[in-house]
Amino acid sequence: MNAERDLAPLAPSVVRALNDKLYEKRKVAALEIEKLVREFVAQNNTSQIKHVIQILSQEFALSQHPHSRKGGLIGLAACSIALGKDSGLYLKELIEPVLTCFNDADSRLRYYACEALYNIVKVARGSVLPHFNVLFDGLSKLAADPDPNVKSGSELLDRLLKDIVTESNQFDLVGFIPLLRERIYSNNQYARQFIISWILVLESVPDINLLDYLPEILDGLFQILGDNSKEIRKMCEVALGEFLKEIKKNPPSVKFAEMANILVIHCQAADDLIQLTAMCWMREFIQLAGRVMLPYSSGILTAVLPCLSYDDRKKNIKEVANVCNQSLMKLVIPEDDEMDEAKQATAPPAEPPSEEPVPEPEAASSGSLDASGDSSVSNTGVFPASSSERIQVTLNLDGIVQVLDCHLHDTSIGMMTRIAVLKWLYHLYIKTPRKMFRHTDSLFPILLRTLSDESDEVILKDLEVLAEIASSPAGQTEGHGPSEAADPRPGQVELHIPVRNSQLSASGTKGLECSPSTPTMNSYFYKFMINLLKRFSSERKLLETRGAFIIRQLCLLLNAENIFHSMADILLREEDLKFASTMVHTLNTILLTSSELFQLRNQLKDLRTPESRNLFCCLYRSWCHNPVTTVSLCFLTQNYKHAYDLIQKFGDLEVTVDFLTEVDKLVQLIECPIFTYLRLQLLDVKNNPYLIKALYGLLMLLPQSSAFQLLSHRLQCVPNPELMQSADGSRASAGSKRSAASTIDYTELLQHFDKVQHKHLEARHQRAGRAEQLERRGVL
Repeated sequence: MNAERDLAPLAPSVVRALNDKLYEKRKVAALEIEKLVREFVAQNNTSQIKHVIQILSQEFALSQHPHSRKGGLIGLAACSIALGKDSGLYLKELIEPVLTCFNDADSRLRYYACEALYNIVKVARGSVLPHFNVLFDGLSKLAADPDPNVKSGSELLDRLLKDIVTESNQFDLVGFIPLLRERIYSNNQYARQFIISWILVLESVPDINLLDYLPEILDGLFQILGDNSKEIRKMCEVALGEFLKEIKKNPPSVKFAEMANILVIHCQAADDLIQLTAMCWMREFIQLAGRVMLPYSSGILTAVLPCLSYDDRKKNIKEVANVCNQSLMKLVIPEDDEMDEAKQATAPPAEPPSEEPVPEPEAASSGSLDASGDSSVSNTGVFPASSSERIQVTLNLDGIVQVLDCHLHDTSIGMMTRIAVLKWLYHLYIKTPRKMFRHTDSLFPILLRTLSDESDEVILKDLEVLAEIASSPAGQTEGHGPSEAADPRPGQVELHIPVRNSQLSASGTKGLECSPSTPTMNSYFYKFMINLLKRFSSERKLLETRGAFIIRQLCLLLNAENIFHSMADILLREEDLKFASTMVHTLNTILLTSSELFQLRNQLKDLRTPESRNLFCCLYRSWCHNPVTTVSLCFLTQNYKHAYDLIQKFGDLEVTVDFLTEVDKLVQLIECPIFTYLRLQLLDVKNNPYLIKALYGLLMLLPQSSAFQLLSHRLQCVPNPELMQSADGSRASAGSKRSAASTIDYTELLQHFDKVQHKHLEARHQRAGRAEQLERRGVL
């Protein structure tokens, strides 16, 4: 009886009915409660109304007995119906006990709780919005309920709540976002579906601007996009598509920078749909936000570059990634090289700015990046931030170069990625040369190694970058000639230039000093030539398979005369004589046969200018490493008497099979179009006796081979061979024809030839001696 008195104003019969296990009896009790509460409303008796709600809540809805809880739920719903429009005044007291029952172990009770809340919300309508977060939280749990009846009931309540939010203009989006951000990371399929459905609803309401809060939920949306359910993936695709439409309609209000890193991460996703969608977003961001995206370039490149090598199975991702890459490249402008002029004047040129920490390679590869970057570039973004803040646009060049460097070092990346990396480096050297030359010493080794790439296209791009480094005015070391420049990081690749012999600074070889520092070259040019030859020396296969290709392309990209001049100069001091001979032979073949060197051949053919004579002397000294190439150089430059003098000395040389093979090849070359002028000069026997003698000398060197027959037939075609008897009398006329070359000291050149060949003879004997010793050891 005490309990019955305590539960007044509820009649004992109502209390008993509410505790009954039969639904019909509980329903009758609920009607009685509705009637009672209506009377209190009519009397404006708020204290009694609160008391009834408290009894239903504490004594029933939160009771330990399941039937009592069911009675309490239906009773609270009856109170809400009786209160009508006034229910908003008591919503907290009505809703909280019902939501507690959402967690009940009994599925039937969870269903009744859902039904009760539906009735409460239906009556209160817009008044429930201040309590939206707790309702949403409860509904998100029911959406994943294992019982189909509970789930069905929650869907009805969900639709009702969505209708209310859509109709109202008082929805508290700011208060709701933290809850949405938390719930969006649920892994439950139904909870995800529930979340996406709400995002779609909120997005469709004109008065609710969800776009402002997109950075807070974008990561979660991309995670849901990878759900196993096709339906959920489709819903998420639609939601993301709607957001992207909004972004395109109203770019000035979009927080591009806040979402850039999120896209970078998802552009690297293993799931194709996530990656493609994120890449499409990235494409739009770069095109809409422009330079606002520059601080995130290193992360974007980390994500985009690997996609460029995808095969046809991921063709769509590859195409979008390519657009991203091209668009991002266009954002780098020459002004980016000039904005830290003051800082550059005080800092060492080879060092990165001290205030910009270079990110770890792991950070670059994972896509987690720091957008603070290089504070040197300060500019306003394409669009002002919605909060009226100025966006500081920074080109984080150190980060970009590190990403490019990492990708070049990665041997597993595809060809198109390597090409894209090299295009980026070339672009940066063109647009921001001064900043890029800080990184040249660290990039130089990998650029040289890339010359061994299996793809010709990669090598071509690599050569373009190296040629730009070698010719850019920004690479000129002030106050240092090419012979003094040194690598500040000798641990990576030795770039020191050997001290030139005193003979090279003599007036007769001034061209050697001038060539590498002509206006088109800088202090890196000579470094490049030294290291390229070192590369050929250490990797003979590269020289055999790609040597001619690389040198010919360099002759197109740079000054051919400078290339040959500097290489000949370096080879003059080469200690590996066998390599020097091989390299000279390669260079000579390129000089005599490549269409790219037509102009250089013409320059050497007549030796009319001091520059051409300097070049001839420089080439000759190195060409002496290979006797037959020296003769071919004399043929090219029409130094026929000197060629004859050289051939006379061949009798004193060690004639090997290789030597005879090279003579054979020279005979073949004489029959080529390049030596047409030489063959025509055979008609003028009177003025070219030494040409004929030199060719006869070659004929005498050859064994009875096909080359012997070829040259013999050619010499048989020389008219009036008797006229050769008067050769001594015609020296004056021949000499007058080559008066321009009279400044060349041919005696000294012959002496140099003897000296070099003597060194080669000693080196061959040493090699033979070592081979014999090894053989003896093997026998012992």
